[in-house]
Amino acid sequence: MENTGQYRKATFAAGSFWDAEAVFRRPGGIAETVVGYISGTLPDPTYGQVSKGTTGHVEAVGVMYDPAIISYEQLLDIFWTIHDPARADGQGDYTGPQYRSVIFYYDETQKMAAFVSRDRLAASEKYRDRYLVTEILPASTFWPAEECHQHFYEKCALGYCTSRQIYE
Repeated sequence: MENTGQYRKATFAAGSFWDAEAVFRRPGGIAETVVGYISGTLPDPTYGQVSKGTTGHVEAVGVMYDPAIISYEQLLDIFWTIHDPARADGQGDYTGPQYRSVIFYYDETQKMAAFVSRDRLAASEKYRDRYLVTEILPASTFWPAEECHQHFYEKCALGYCTSRQIYE
């Protein structure tokens, strides 16, 4: 996924990539989502390798979006609502470093927007007494996950409760 023409890319890790992708596929202005692995030391990792939590990779969703329809700031707002950014080492039933909260940025504009967004959330009443553990890191090589993991909930005819709560 590369920035092309009108589209820009963003990458977020918020626990299970299946869950994150289900939410990021819904808003208008999203051209494509791809689940995969980012960071880590192993080239072209597999789900089996990453799920052990020993490769340094994190499960993430890559998003191609049209900034004329949905802004990066709106994507950040979605990111914050789909997981607990104050929970270290996983989300929900998924535990381990491969499920940590990370925003990966592709340029200085995304980097600054991510920090501003995180600082605003940290100052909110909801997180006043909790430390946000979300990392903000430069994007590195993004390895798409195996095809069976792409659009997982659609393939399995399953819904995802957070996406229903937010968008339905």
